Amino acid sequence: MPTGDSLKLSLRRVLAAVSDYASNAPVRGSDLRGYGRLAIDATLGVTRVVETMHHNIARVPGVLGEATQSPTTGIAGFVYKSIRGVARLAGGGIDALLALLEPSIGSGASSAQREAALAALNGVLGDHLADTSNPLAIPMSLRHGGHTLTLTRRALGTAIPDPQRRIVVLVHGLCMNDLQWRRHGHDHGAALARDLAFTPVYLHYNSGRHISSNGRAFADVLEKLVRTWPVAIDEIAIVGHSMGGLVARSACHYGAEASHAWLRRVSNLFFLGVPHLGAPMERAGNWIDAILDASPYSTALARLGKIRSAGITDLRYGSVCDEDWHRRDRFVRSRPRLRHVPLPRGIACHALAASLAKKPGALVERTLGDGLVPLASVLGQSSHADRRLRFSKARQWIGYGLHHLDLLDSEAVYARIRSGLDASGARGGRRPRVLNSRGTRR
Repeated sequence: MPTGDSLKLSLRRVLAAVSDYASNAPVRGSDLRGYGRLAIDATLGVTRVVETMHHNIARVPGVLGEATQSPTTGIAGFVYKSIRGVARLAGGGIDALLALLEPSIGSGASSAQREAALAALNGVLGDHLADTSNPLAIPMSLRHGGHTLTLTRRALGTAIPDPQRRIVVLVHGLCMNDLQWRRHGHDHGAALARDLAFTPVYLHYNSGRHISSNGRAFADVLEKLVRTWPVAIDEIAIVGHSMGGLVARSACHYGAEASHAWLRRVSNLFFLGVPHLGAPMERAGNWIDAILDASPYSTALARLGKIRSAGITDLRYGSVCDEDWHRRDRFVRSRPRLRHVPLPRGIACHALAASLAKKPGALVERTLGDGLVPLASVLGQSSHADRRLRFSKARQWIGYGLHHLDLLDSEAVYARIRSGLDASGARGGRRPRVLNSRGTRR
């Protein structure tokens, strides 16, 4: 059982690490405050895990006996309560001290390494960071050239000197950020700017939040973008990779409900390796939770698995609506009844999948897909009619010998995207008709 002395030692180590971080690299004061808060949260979390395990072992239940998540009582309970109190007190003091030092530490210059670290952290713990107002939580924004765009007509005209009438919006996946669209020297957005005179803008978001929360916010951001773009917009295309495609689908759903103007300008949606029907890795994690919860001697360890974010658990079955998770325990193993969200009407929707197999029909293709997402999930092929997504055969594509991330820089993938946009460009841009929330055309 941890003692007060061991906790004080751990807190001193946190402060030492923070001091070392500040003295050896240009950092942002807000980052230090964020990491300090996370360290305290981790201390409290580990204490709860140890207390639960201690309590269950002390009760001497059978191997499959009834577990409890209740706190310990008596002297042991007093000790654990004291540890949590000291941690919160120390954490508050550290946070207040760093708040005072923040102006002198400065904002620091960001870097690709910092952006990647924050994106990964937000993917795993992003809902917790947002709920606790941690400075490390990524706010949603649109970016261009790695810089956040302010959505006013004047600011956009300054940030983008030559805005085009055709826009492509790129939406990254779990634990990633807008800078990571460039891979091995290629960026689909930059290539479209070069070849088809699109202006690329990139969504930057906290991928640990619920997909539907990000989808709803993304719809609002696009509506503001359309109102403030410096020139009239003829066409919007959206390219979503992995989770980003689910966020885009969710945005279309909520944009239609709100009768947003941006949706009428969308010509093409390109889904790159998107787990429309879910990802088996998250379902495997859910089974591990259930196994650990089966015994009172391991139930405390299940808490460690349950720190994963809401965004990750949404990937279990590809949830894109609020009602899929609202007032439900997202760690329950049973399959929820999800609201079916079909592909948006009047928009050309493309499903681009990768396969580790070298040729069609191989066992690897059926079992592993692109290493993270099965082919059936990317193509929306479900045995249940109410889960099926009806992609046109002409807009389905599989790249063999490719991994999930290879979709970001594959020449063949880019050729498919360019071909789809060439077709809409030849028609002078599209004004697709979409359905509103009542299912009638407008």
